[in-house]
Amino acid sequence: MAGHMLMRVACGGRLLRSVSKKWGVLSANSDVKCLPSRSYSLQEKESQTSHGVGENEFVAPPSSPPDASTPQHIPVMAEEVLEFLAPQDGSVILDMTFGGGGHSRRLLAACPGVRLVCLDRDPLAHRLALTLQQEHPQQVLPLLGRFSDLPTLLTRLKIKRSFFDGVLMDLGVSSMQFGTAERGFMLSQDGPLDMRMDGGRQPEQITAADVLAHIDEGSLYKVLKFYGEEKNARLLSRALVESRYMFQRLDTTQGLANMVSSLLEGMTRTDKLGRHAHPATKTFQALRILVNNELNELDYAMRLAHYYLRPKGVLVAISFHSLEDTIVKRHLQGVDLDHTPATIGLGLAKHRTALSTYTKDEMERITTKAWKQLTKHVVLPSEEEVTSNPRARSAKLRSALRL
Repeated sequence: MAGHMLMRVACGGRLLRSVSKKWGVLSANSDVKCLPSRSYSLQEKESQTSHGVGENEFVAPPSSPPDASTPQHIPVMAEEVLEFLAPQDGSVILDMTFGGGGHSRRLLAACPGVRLVCLDRDPLAHRLALTLQQEHPQQVLPLLGRFSDLPTLLTRLKIKRSFFDGVLMDLGVSSMQFGTAERGFMLSQDGPLDMRMDGGRQPEQITAADVLAHIDEGSLYKVLKFYGEEKNARLLSRALVESRYMFQRLDTTQGLANMVSSLLEGMTRTDKLGRHAHPATKTFQALRILVNNELNELDYAMRLAHYYLRPKGVLVAISFHSLEDTIVKRHLQGVDLDHTPATIGLGLAKHRTALSTYTKDEMERITTKAWKQLTKHVVLPSEEEVTSNPRARSAKLRSALRL
């Protein structure tokens, strides 16, 4: 790890001079279908400021600033994040999941000369990032949007490929979202069955209540089975669809939680700490992933991280369930022919014709490693951290160098 830290120090000055020309404030939202295939530049406009961004291009969401009632965000495995990212003066780090800003604040405290681009799809998180920008006006750039919006946002800032020294992803639902009943993520308090991480920023986006009101039984079964890893997916999908004709619309968190509990009565579930887990936890997870398109967004984010990281730049990804961790792990491992099982060659002769359809260049492209993992195994939070912050119990950290 010491080697990659020294290289980061050597490159820090160049990146600092580059980013100082691009620093500005921007918020935009647009659907992006593919990675940039070339270097983009912002078209010249008369209204551009010295930062290269039009002074009227940013519009803050119409909402009041966060108050003292906003649930406090405790960053998970903050010390490990600092160790792997190793911020230096002049480093530019992309925080792709700003949330409550816990990790970003720790990075700024650890290295006063670091610069951060802070992305989040949640308007509340974006307002917190704006507050942090006021505290560090020359070091923090807040951006509002999903992972798939990132190419458009960075293109308008003239930020090109291989720009960042580090990328951080703290996946899952933030403490602010879990701690606010009106957002529809909570099992313990009643609220509208919403679950949109974007809040009301995109009125056309479906809610969890919309899903349950219109989805067919077969599709709901697949959602619960694969997104929620729910063993009773068949029973629940049939009952939830039939409830449309027997009961009122399922549009509250308590209504859905109570119905799932009644269907799974007598079944006990526990979390990784051995504590009682609500029977509807996996159902809520499945609907949340569907509503927010989380897995597709994460898959795209991993590609973006590789695109925007400079060679030897560091990625740190913290996941909170197996579906997220599997996507991260598969991107980092890639096709590693150096560690294939010995049995993989058995029966190779009968498949030789199929293998020969790939050219030498295609095989090299397919098997070229994109990442070098910095840890042999996944990093888990300490017992002390789990005790003080139970929400860290499911966290898994993976870190890698961009090759």
